[in-house]
Amino acid sequence: MKPPLSGHVRWEAARPLEAYRACRLCPRRCGVDRMAAVHSGKTGFCGETDQLRVAHVGPHFGEEPPVSGRKGSGAVFFSGCTLRCTFCQNHQISRGGQGEAVSLEHLWERVKEMIRGDQVHNLNLVTPDHFLPHALTLVARQRAEGLDVPVVFNLSGYQSPEWLDMAGSGADIYLPDFKYGDARLAARLSSCGEYPETALDAISEMVRQKGFLDTFSSGAEIAKKGVLVRHLILPGYVQNSMDALSSLFLEFGKDLPLSLMSQYYPVVKHKDARLNRTLTHAEFHQVYAHVRALGFRNLFVQFPEKTRRRAAVPPALVPDFRKAAPFG
Repeated sequence: MKPPLSGHVRWEAARPLEAYRACRLCPRRCGVDRMAAVHSGKTGFCGETDQLRVAHVGPHFGEEPPVSGRKGSGAVFFSGCTLRCTFCQNHQISRGGQGEAVSLEHLWERVKEMIRGDQVHNLNLVTPDHFLPHALTLVARQRAEGLDVPVVFNLSGYQSPEWLDMAGSGADIYLPDFKYGDARLAARLSSCGEYPETALDAISEMVRQKGFLDTFSSGAEIAKKGVLVRHLILPGYVQNSMDALSSLFLEFGKDLPLSLMSQYYPVVKHKDARLNRTLTHAEFHQVYAHVRALGFRNLFVQFPEKTRRRAAVPPALVPDFRKAAPFG
């Protein structure tokens, strides 16, 4: 039986939670007092107060093979987001407010049950940016109790140096996105024209801390440490993808572990007609030819022939967090 929800956490440290007092956890540095937000009604850009909220906890099989493996990645999907892209495939939780208020103690019990019961390969914290003090306390509890699985920080790429300095002690693996090579597109779809330079700097720091994903050098089946960068191709914006991939190549070289994704699906109606459809095969193959021409060697590719469905039916990797099993 799961423990009851509670707003009172008996084992968290008080001082780290003071980061919510005038929140500057993300590069937006909005300075909102999230600890007073329950009464003031004023949340940060992320849409969250200091009350931890989680949309789903469970084994996830949709990550890259070294992360999901055969038993799944132990995912914790946090509500809210510091980027809030208009096209987000997890729109229900990043922008739609879906999620459950939980105490850290309750969350820990669910995580512990997942690690021990499902024997997942890792603990995968999905968009933990705006709940970093809680996330690090959760990781500290995991390690204190001897549940020795790697910790994955699954990120948008939009992280500040200060955030990464704090996160480095908790993360073993970073899975950042690199969404944009086009600053104007970043401003329009994610309200942050500085995304390309901010994300490149953030990924550089992640690589400095952890190196490249270790499976490519060790030959192991499951990753224990390192960085793998993801890029989602947006329909109608092939040049953005080509510019983003070129930037990654110039910054990190051909050995950067890279995941090229084609799973885009229009989860909401957009004013931009290009975003109201799925990716065409021609668009995908134009980007794929570019990434091959650049010479990336450590590459995962999500081919549309394997993931694309007719527009009326979302692909399996697009979740519905209203369901107990969001990914089907």
